[in-house]
Amino acid sequence: MAMSGTAGGERQPEGTRTVDGARGTGPIDGAPNRAPDDVPDDVLIVGAGPTGLALACDLARRGVRARVIERAGALFPGSRGKGVQPRTMEVLEDLGVIDAVLAAGGPAPTVLNWRDGAPDGESRMFGEPEESESVPYPMPWLLPQWRTQEILFARLGELGGDVEFGAALDGLEQDGDGVRALLADGRTLRARYAVAADGGRSTVRRALGVAMTGETVDPNPIMVADVRLRPGALDRDHWHAFPPAGPGAGFLSLCPLPHLADFQLVAQFTDGAEPEVSAEGVRKVVAARSHLDAGDVTEVRWVSDFRPRAAMAARFRSGRVFLAGDAAHVHSPAGGQGLNTSIQDAYNLGWKLGAVLRLGAPAELLDSYEEERMPVAAAMLGLSTRIHRGEARRGAATRQLDLGYRGGSSCTETRAGLAEDALHAGDRAPDGSPGGVRLFDVFRGPHWTLLAVGTDAALPDPVPGVLRVHRVPAYAPYGTGVFLVRPDGYVSSAATTSPPLPSWFPTGG
Repeated sequence: MAMSGTAGGERQPEGTRTVDGARGTGPIDGAPNRAPDDVPDDVLIVGAGPTGLALACDLARRGVRARVIERAGALFPGSRGKGVQPRTMEVLEDLGVIDAVLAAGGPAPTVLNWRDGAPDGESRMFGEPEESESVPYPMPWLLPQWRTQEILFARLGELGGDVEFGAALDGLEQDGDGVRALLADGRTLRARYAVAADGGRSTVRRALGVAMTGETVDPNPIMVADVRLRPGALDRDHWHAFPPAGPGAGFLSLCPLPHLADFQLVAQFTDGAEPEVSAEGVRKVVAARSHLDAGDVTEVRWVSDFRPRAAMAARFRSGRVFLAGDAAHVHSPAGGQGLNTSIQDAYNLGWKLGAVLRLGAPAELLDSYEEERMPVAAAMLGLSTRIHRGEARRGAATRQLDLGYRGGSSCTETRAGLAEDALHAGDRAPDGSPGGVRLFDVFRGPHWTLLAVGTDAALPDPVPGVLRVHRVPAYAPYGTGVFLVRPDGYVSSAATTSPPLPSWFPTGG
């Protein structure tokens, strides 16, 4: 049975089959940034799913030497986590891949409901939010998970990194100086820190003895597959939804994947029925639950099954090892939060590891990873579960734009009497173009930004590669003040005058 989450470089789960048209990407030639096995790396990343690849990209642009190992022989081949939420789109822009993401994906199509072989009305999967200059990507973007991974993999290669495929972890040890990873091929790798991005059945998490607790959201299994249909069998302008078709048969949906011939099939099984995880099983489901014939399915490229589950690790850090993505939390796919929460784990951790390893920040900064990400993961687990059970709808919360870290140890708010809906330290720094310069262009990159909005307060000099200083006229989403924006786009501190910089910041001189 495949795990329910959508991110992390987990091994091919039980119940997963790559069928007629295997896809996957192998090693980057040259291994340009890989240290010899006897030279310690800065960070060892276990798993080359979206989490591990996003983290590797972020560390590479910070000059942090990271080694990525992946048990499988190639990237994960399925479409599984296909919904990229607005906040994750912003992360992908900062990592330098937004053009590829926009070119490869598309908006979610209108749902066409079917009954008794005939169309039965249309509906929308997502409501339309109000347009705002502060939100560049207001709607989720449809992109199959395998394509997201290919894009991040290519970006990692551009940054000088690579992935060691077929490198299976057997065990992990750590002491005060670093970690030792024991591989199945007999090698031992060393690093100062390690990150478990190896999925819901994480070998690293088990080696650490970290408990994973939660609940089964729905005991009924779900089949997911990437299929191709006879031309004209279904139009590609709609997300096709078919109601339950009898005992043991729950819903069926077929969603066209952008710029591909593929549809993603999702089928629920009820009343104790079990999916037949094979090309023949997929064809039987389509024939039994829709007006299509089994022969209308011309190709089954990938198929898996899972039981929706919500679970979270007891902690996200154990000494020098961090848990991220599905290794830390697994979600029901409802609401599309798994992959998105996972990439944002990586984005939160990357700048902190970079600050400790390259800028001299105290190691205690790394404690804020668990402090900040555990509440977010718990909130998204709850939201996904409620959506799956029909107790909540997809809306603003699923877009993850309002999530933040108010009150956290690395966010300082010095202004008194702020309204609840005002921008606070810990909030996402909004986009916009006050003064004619786009703020996300100013923020983009591994640096911090000191942003003065509608004030002539004195500001310190910029520090090349570390701190950018920018001044703009008053802008409603910010009000007025001076905001120190972290490398991950959240406000670290806010004040009426220039807030103090972290004591470990390098000086401009």
